Amino acid sequence: MATLATVKWYLRIPPPLWTLAFLLIAYGLEWSGAIPPIMLMHSLPAAILLAVAGLALAVSAVRKFFVEGTEIEPASAANKKLVTNGPFRFTRNPMYLGLILVSLGIAFYMGTLAFFAVPVLVFLLCNFLFIPFEEEKMQRQHGNPYTEYMHRVRRWI
Repeated sequence: MATLATVKWYLRIPPPLWTLAFLLIAYGLEWSGAIPPIMLMHSLPAAILLAVAGLALAVSAVRKFFVEGTEIEPASAANKKLVTNGPFRFTRNPMYLGLILVSLGIAFYMGTLAFFAVPVLVFLLCNFLFIPFEEEKMQRQHGNPYTEYMHRVRRWI
């Protein structure tokens, strides 16, 4: 069983902090002139819709974890409970999906290439690093009920 000491360093940094770092880097690159602020698409209505939807999804998932009394930290050694209700009925990763939607909303607000790279980076980080780690952990801890849940509910949407 993995302990926090054996978990890779990048998994110890929660995805919201990675997202904030990516957003700050995008801003810094544009502000410094290191990359030109190439305008792709600016839409305030899309920005608001995506950010609010993403925030609502992520908050509802976090609240569900607290209500169920299980750990929210991705690098935790164990999860006390397999949560399959609430937003977890539709996606196995509502917190990550919410984070991607919020970062996409910010990208639509800013409208530039650097900011549109952020949701792509967040997706790649979650899909190829965090989620496989968590799926292995949940499979090891919860066995067949988790396998059935994986067959019933998609990773994203």
